[in-house]
Amino acid sequence: MAQGHGHKLWIIPDGYIATTPPDAVGPSGYVTHESVCILNDGDEPAQCTLDVYFEDRDPMLGIPFTVGAQRSLHLRLDRLKTPSGEEIPRDTCYSLRVTSDRNIVVQHSRLDVTQSNATLFTTMAFPVE
Repeated sequence: MAQGHGHKLWIIPDGYIATTPPDAVGPSGYVTHESVCILNDGDEPAQCTLDVYFEDRDPMLGIPFTVGAQRSLHLRLDRLKTPSGEEIPRDTCYSLRVTSDRNIVVQHSRLDVTQSNATLFTTMAFPVE
């Protein structure tokens, strides 16, 4: 069985989900959001955990998710809930740690529609050996 590419620990230091003003939601229905995009090109499902860290409050730890074998997952952070029902607050800076029991590849994307010209930003997360 192929182990897959990537690493088991990834860091995303920049997170911020802005509140979408009501007049910024166009006919497409887009809202400002961020996603953690994960590729598991291995032959086994990857059992993963997301930890969210803040500047001024306790972290949200241990949010579980699975990425199937030879699958990708786009984890929308504006729709994410902890097992206890907490959500990542909007208009708050945060950082992320993604851990996995298998090698995965992680990318971070942000769609910002708070202004008339929507902006899409994406970057690779920082892999930790």
